[in-house]
Amino acid sequence: MFTGIVTDLATITDVSAGKAAKRFKVKTAYTMSDVPIGASIACNGCCMTVVEKGADWFTVDASQETLAKTTLGDWKTGGRINLERPLKIGDELGGHMVLGHVDAVATVRSVRDEAGSKRFTIVPTRELARFVAAKGSVCLDGVSLTVNEVDQESFGINVIPHTLAVTTFGALTEGSRVNMEIDSLARYVARLNEFKA
Repeated sequence: MFTGIVTDLATITDVSAGKAAKRFKVKTAYTMSDVPIGASIACNGCCMTVVEKGADWFTVDASQETLAKTTLGDWKTGGRINLERPLKIGDELGGHMVLGHVDAVATVRSVRDEAGSKRFTIVPTRELARFVAAKGSVCLDGVSLTVNEVDQESFGINVIPHTLAVTTFGALTEGSRVNMEIDSLARYVARLNEFKA
């Protein structure tokens, strides 16, 4: 369980074949002596398992399913990714409850400056569009964000300068692909409504 509050902007230092489809080596600012093998770390919103580690790095394996359903198949050496360690009982819940289970890949339609912040228009898959509501929460590349407005095909978010500086959002451009996880509450409300019909 995560909160969507990124705590490290890390760098991919190696991409290779692993025991699964691909293995990624990630250089991090985390104190890895505190992170056991088998621990979970959200990597651009995907809950991944630490399989090897060193003083300032760790590796994760991605299955073919993960590569197909997320942006991990696009990752290259030198790329930057958002990291978050799991929530502990008693931690501050600064964002919203995030599972680290990416639902689909969404696309950035446009980016424009807005009074020092940036306004992003995001196009989700058709299946996910119904789960997005104005003033609700969404997780994009592991970042908890508030939805500003919604239309039939897209939704808007506003990203403040701090978030642009400490996450990958500062480098996103038109056409960028991002991992999207819908709010769990929206998922369960939609499922309950299916039984009412």
